[in-house]
Amino acid sequence: MTSSLSIRPAVSDDLPAVMQIYDRARQYMRTQGNPTQWAGGYPPEALIREDMDMGQCYLCCDAESGEILGVFCFFIGEDPTYRRIEDGAWLNDAPYGVIHRIAVGENAHRRGVASFCFTYAFERCGNVKIDTHLDNLPMQRSLEKNGFVRCGTIYLANGDPRIAYQKSDR
Repeated sequence: MTSSLSIRPAVSDDLPAVMQIYDRARQYMRTQGNPTQWAGGYPPEALIREDMDMGQCYLCCDAESGEILGVFCFFIGEDPTYRRIEDGAWLNDAPYGVIHRIAVGENAHRRGVASFCFTYAFERCGNVKIDTHLDNLPMQRSLEKNGFVRCGTIYLANGDPRIAYQKSDR
């Protein structure tokens, strides 16, 4: 089914649909026992605009209809929050790509959208890091299903812990 998916950079006209996907993702997390991740309206529109302006916001779309099914931030470069890891270690210190703020739209969970996004990033870098909330069990399962290895704990700039994952061909 993933052959009917495509990835493209997000543009400002996509912002209403992107924010709707994030709203839906927050609701989904609450129903899955994850009441605190992305609380308070995270990610804010200003951050998504910044991702778009930097060319780091990508959309996973239905290749035929163009319907936006998912959104994620991806870049190749260092993430300052990944400099320190506890209770484990990164698989390597090679240059890496980072996925942040991945979310899928309603009815997209069973279509392989997240897996398609992970594959897209991995094909561009071969060494990808990502983190998720301790309570985000669906994301943890998806990461592990897609070959990501749980590496330890990182801390966001505000001090909140996150589970760190990495997938590498190096």
